[in-house]
Amino acid sequence: MMLQEKMNKYTGKAQKICLKNDSIAPRLYDEYGVNLGLRDENGNGVLTGLTNISKITSSTISNGQKIPADGKLWYRGYQVEELIQSLGETELGFEKIAYLLLLGELPDEKEQAEFSRLLGECRTLPTNFTRDVIMKAPSEDIMNSMTRSILTLASYDANAKDTSIPNVLRQSMQLISEFPLLAVYGYNAYNYYEKQESMFIHHPDPELSTAENLLMMLRPDQKYSRVEAKVLDTALILHMEHGGGNNSTFTTRVVTSSGSDTYSTIAAAMSSLKGPKHGGANIKVMEMMEDIRNHISDYNDKDEIAAYLSKILNKEAFDGKGLIYGMGHAIYTLSDPRERVFKTYVEKLAEEKNRQKDMQLYQNIEEIAPKLIAEKRNIYNGVSPNIDFYSGFVYEMLGIPQELYTAIFAIARIVGWSAHRVEELICTNKIIRPAYMSVMEERT
Repeated sequence: MMLQEKMNKYTGKAQKICLKNDSIAPRLYDEYGVNLGLRDENGNGVLTGLTNISKITSSTISNGQKIPADGKLWYRGYQVEELIQSLGETELGFEKIAYLLLLGELPDEKEQAEFSRLLGECRTLPTNFTRDVIMKAPSEDIMNSMTRSILTLASYDANAKDTSIPNVLRQSMQLISEFPLLAVYGYNAYNYYEKQESMFIHHPDPELSTAENLLMMLRPDQKYSRVEAKVLDTALILHMEHGGGNNSTFTTRVVTSSGSDTYSTIAAAMSSLKGPKHGGANIKVMEMMEDIRNHISDYNDKDEIAAYLSKILNKEAFDGKGLIYGMGHAIYTLSDPRERVFKTYVEKLAEEKNRQKDMQLYQNIEEIAPKLIAEKRNIYNGVSPNIDFYSGFVYEMLGIPQELYTAIFAIARIVGWSAHRVEELICTNKIIRPAYMSVMEERT
């Protein structure tokens, strides 16, 4: 018998033992007042820290009552919608908003130029790193590939363990610059070795923005339109940071509090983000939309769309989970501010790509789904589409392969993680150590 077969046989038996000994009665969580998932009975996150980096609101208080409201998201005191609007129709603002999140204030023209120039100069990898590290063990899981590369980069940093603020800022800026390369090159290696397709490795251009470099490096002809760059740039800005209470940012804080180095900290955040409950939501939206297209004959027939969405909610269609992916959010009720901003840019890209028919289907689902969910789930506080409802559609129109969807999220969120790491280092000097109540029975 092969070793793998032996192990499968053993662990199959061991699972039954684990289920017997590791199960805890649900009543005990109530008895000891444990907030599962660090959330209270209303679904609100348990307060575990303070931050000056970003803020989310989704309700107002009137006469002591919590009233659902359109969601708002702030970066360093500025509403994200206003920041996006201030960039106008053509300016690519990833680097500018990265400066804001990382350093806490908007740069002037000279400061922005210096910051962008340094990011461009950092957009490189150590000699032979692509060949010796990224191409050595290509994987369909680009997040795993990136995480391995991040940890390996520590070996090339003479001051890897130095947690002084200047050094951490230097490491953060380098990782922000390097993430697009780790993602694209990781995919190119997988595409060549595993999918048996053509290999091409384009060097980044230090004069181009992060969004432009992403598109240029991904495409054989290195060409992209201004609309494509603007839409991707906007997507990156909207995914940079989200209130500090999300799983991967909390992971960043926890590992930082232990005194660990930047590379280990960001690798841990990557491991959190790759979880399908966190960073992979847009892939589920794309799978759902493909299923809907296969079962809907007329994208403008709202009754036909509503009937099939009802089947999904009743667990009679798609994956049987009863979920319309991309609808609803743990915090937002009436609307997700990121989706409100993003939708305009999605419409422009759909027009350029002649995808108006698909855009109409998305818009019809956006109109119909919240009403069905509210009715069937008795949700009266409001259900609205979140940014993941459209982000996968955008990436598809841009020709970005699904293997890179969560990696694109990471390319944006590394900025927020870095800002929270710096804030944790500056503001606290205490390791995060949560309490767990033991319900173990003593044996004699």
